[in-house]
Amino acid sequence: MNKKQYTSDLVQTLLKNRNITEKEDQDIFVNPDFSRDMHSHWLLHDMEKAVGRIIDALNKKEKIIVYADYDADGIPGAVIFSDFFNKIKYKNFEIYIPHRHNEGYGLHHAAVEQFVKDKTDLLITIDLGITAVDQVAYAKENGLDIIVTDHHEAGEKIPDAYAVVNPKLGNYPDPMLCGAAVAWKLVSAVIERMHDDEELAEIAPAVGWEKWLLDMVGIATLSDMVPLRNENRTLAWYGLHVLRKTKRLGLLALLKKMYMRKEYLLEEDITFMITPRINAASRMAHPMDAFKLLATQDVIESHMMTVHLVTLNDERKKLVAQTMREANKKLKTRDLPAVIVVGSPDWKAGILGLVASKIVEEFKRPAFVWSRENGSIKGSCRTWGGCDLHELMSAAPEGTFVQFGGHKEAGGFSATEDAIHDLEKNLLSAYSPSDEEESTDIGYDAILPLSSVNYATYNDIRKLAPFGVANPKPQFLFTGVEIIDVRIFGKQKNHIEITIKQGDMTVKAMSFFATAESFTTPVEVGMTVSCIANIEEDTFGRNRSIRLRIVDIFLP
Repeated sequence: MNKKQYTSDLVQTLLKNRNITEKEDQDIFVNPDFSRDMHSHWLLHDMEKAVGRIIDALNKKEKIIVYADYDADGIPGAVIFSDFFNKIKYKNFEIYIPHRHNEGYGLHHAAVEQFVKDKTDLLITIDLGITAVDQVAYAKENGLDIIVTDHHEAGEKIPDAYAVVNPKLGNYPDPMLCGAAVAWKLVSAVIERMHDDEELAEIAPAVGWEKWLLDMVGIATLSDMVPLRNENRTLAWYGLHVLRKTKRLGLLALLKKMYMRKEYLLEEDITFMITPRINAASRMAHPMDAFKLLATQDVIESHMMTVHLVTLNDERKKLVAQTMREANKKLKTRDLPAVIVVGSPDWKAGILGLVASKIVEEFKRPAFVWSRENGSIKGSCRTWGGCDLHELMSAAPEGTFVQFGGHKEAGGFSATEDAIHDLEKNLLSAYSPSDEEESTDIGYDAILPLSSVNYATYNDIRKLAPFGVANPKPQFLFTGVEIIDVRIFGKQKNHIEITIKQGDMTVKAMSFFATAESFTTPVEVGMTVSCIANIEEDTFGRNRSIRLRIVDIFLP
C-alpha cells in the first residue's frame, strides 16, 4: 500500500483539531494498516471458550441458531455468520431476528423456550444478550448452550452463558467495537482454529477470506455510531474499501436503485442511504427482509427485496413526516419546558426514535416520545447539549419507568398508563443544572478562501476519512462571499443550491431539506455573507465536481 502523505498545513490543522499531535499517532491515523492496527481476536473475553464450543458443534453437526438484533448492527452481524456457514457448506443452522413490534429488543424467553423444544444445541447471540441473565439461566437448565456476543454495557450480573464475548469485559484494548465487529472477530477466530483441526481443515475458508466480510462490519460500525478511532477506524476504513468492490447481489441492486456507484461509496452514503433502508425493515415490517437483501445469492430475490425495502423506507419517511406534524401541533399549544415529552397511543413505535431526533433538532432540548404498543406504553428519547439521558432517567422518581435503558445520547423506556401523564414533571424534577446545555455555537476547523475549494483540498480532507463519531467531518469558514444565485430544486422543492462568489472564484453550495430561510440569516441574491460548510465531491450523474455542503450562513 502506498503511504499517504500529510505534509500540508491543512492536514496538520485537522489532525491537531482532533487532538492527534504526536508524529507516530498521526502516521497511524492517516495510514490505517490492517496487520498493525487490528488487535488479536484472542484477547476478547471468553474467546477461547466460544471458539472451542463452535468447533465442537461443527464437528458434531449440531443445530446452531444465530440470534441477532434487528438493527443495522445486528443484521450485518447475522449476515457474517450466515456467509461463514454457507462458505463451509454447514446446513444445520438458522438465523433468528426478533420482530421489533411483536417481541421487542433482546433475548426473549418465549423464543428460548421454543429453541429448547426444537432441540437446539447451540445459540449464538449478536449485538444483544449481555443483560439476559434469566433467559440464559433457563437455557442452561434445559441443556441449551449459549454464546453471548455483545458490545453493550454489562449489568450487575453477567449471564452464566457458556461464553460471553464482549470487548467491555476483561482487558480488550478497544472496548468500543460494535456488535457485528465482535461477531466478525469470533468468526475469524473460528476459521483460524479450523485450520488446526484435523476434521475441519479441509473445509476451512482460505486464510484471509474473512476480510471479504468486512463490508458488513463497515456498515455496522458506521451505522451504530461508535467512535471512529482506534480499531473502529481501521474496520470502517477497510470496510468501505471492501464495499467499493462488493459483489453482493442485494447491495448492487440497492445501489442501482438509488443511482449510486459502488466505487464512489463514502461513509455518508452508508449512514444516509443504506442504513435507513436496512432499519426500515424492522420499523415497518420484519427485519428478516433486510437480512435477505444483504445475504441473498439470488438475482431475482435481490431485486424483489430492494424494491420492498425502498418502498418501506418511503412509507417510513411519510409516517415520520405525518407524526412530526402531529407532534408540532401538540407542542405549539404550550410553553416548552427544558425536557420535552410528547406522544400519542396511535403513533407507530418503530419510528419514535426518528421523531425524537427531529424534535431535538428543531427545539434544541432533550425529547422523550411515546406511543402504545401491544397494550404497553413504550418510548424513545434523544439528547441535546450536555444532558446525559441515562443519568436523567436514573435520577427520575421511583415509579416513573417500568424499564429504561440506553446511554448518554439515546435510550428507550416503558411506563405505565398512569405514569406517562407525569413523565414530563418527573423528568423536570430530576433535571439538574449539571445537565445544562453545552455550547451549541457552530465550530469550524479553519478559515479558507473560496479559491481553496478544489480537488487538492478535498483530497487532503479525505486523508482523515471516514468521518463520524469522534472524527467529525471538517467544517470550514468562508468569509465575505457574495450570493449571486439561489435555486430551489427537487421533486418536492425542498433542497436549495446557492452560488457564491469571492474574487474570480465561483462555487456551488448545497443544502438538502432546506429553504432560503433555513439559516441564521435568510439568504437572497446580492448579499455578502459568511458561510460554514463542508467540502465534498458531487458524484451524481456522469460528471464529478467539488462543491460545498452548507452548515450555516450568517452576516459577517
